Amino acid sequence: MESTKTQTTTKAVAYGNNHSFTSLGPLEIERRVPGAKDVAIEVLYCGVCHSDLHQASNDWGNTVYPCVPGDEIVGRVTVVGADVTKFAPGETVAVGTMVDSCRQCEACRQGLEQYCEGPKGATQTYNGPFKPDGTNTFGGYSEKIVVDEHFVFKIPDGLDVRRVAPLLCAGLTTYSPLRHWQIGPGQKVGVIGLGGLGHMGVKLAVALGADVTVFSRSAAKEADAKRFGAADFVLWNDPEALAALESSYDFLLDTIPYEHDLNPFVRLLRRDGTLTVVGLLLPFSDATNNMEVAFHRRNLSGSLVGGVPETEELLKFCAENDILPEVEMISIEDVNDAHQRMKNGEVRYRYVIDVAATMPAEA
Repeated sequence: MESTKTQTTTKAVAYGNNHSFTSLGPLEIERRVPGAKDVAIEVLYCGVCHSDLHQASNDWGNTVYPCVPGDEIVGRVTVVGADVTKFAPGETVAVGTMVDSCRQCEACRQGLEQYCEGPKGATQTYNGPFKPDGTNTFGGYSEKIVVDEHFVFKIPDGLDVRRVAPLLCAGLTTYSPLRHWQIGPGQKVGVIGLGGLGHMGVKLAVALGADVTVFSRSAAKEADAKRFGAADFVLWNDPEALAALESSYDFLLDTIPYEHDLNPFVRLLRRDGTLTVVGLLLPFSDATNNMEVAFHRRNLSGSLVGGVPETEELLKFCAENDILPEVEMISIEDVNDAHQRMKNGEVRYRYVIDVAATMPAEA
């Protein structure tokens, strides 16, 4: 009698690359068969994040190939595991930058899974080793994905599902530090950079009641900054304009995605003010003058995305305040051009891939 082997994976078509010098194109990947706590999702839309560009190009030196990017996902539930309680087939849901964590460390118990203190930290949606088998994770540039229900999110009524995806990374990356530093009415906030992250930072800070200034190097973005609710607009490459604003701000959110000098921005902070960097995960080009920090008890900080509770809070907040990212819909075949335009700073303000409509039938 022939023995039968239980099937543990299924095939899926995706868009990715096999080396840093190759463009993204159709690939065949494997997804696990849904387990008891898993949710299988048909990917409908996927946002294009700056981290997608970095990982596909191995800019951070940690990419495992093949690489299938995509950590801003909206999709339709197709199958749920026997122990899933939150979701049902047919529901439209969202997945962000994480698909697992140790669930046991202090950070995870506090709902701060992004800072998981387990042996391997949080498992990223793509380019992260999946526990327990250690295989590489693949993201939302794919026809389907399987995720533990803990990291799947309901989309509140009233949000346009075609525009929701960037909330899961760009929105959350800016919302988390605003909430951590308790930004609200009466505070003067500066958002540095008006790109995919920055435009969400402006919308969210304004909705929280702050008086917001946008700092940009492009005068052409002033009209958009005001449209998003900013009260003021300043060219950050104008030394005289910055000098006039020294010691004026309670909080600065730095969303610039490339190396730059922090010192001019540090001087804008009031005593006990905070500068939080969310746009750059590489070394800065200049050392920060600690005299400027110490003599005014200023704070320098970094921040990642939010955990599960904060993600749920963000989605609810955006639904209640009618906040959505500015997006340009593209096909999956356009993603290489989108990466290049993003690298050139030409996108306003977030690309979203119509995955379901444009993913090829086979690799």
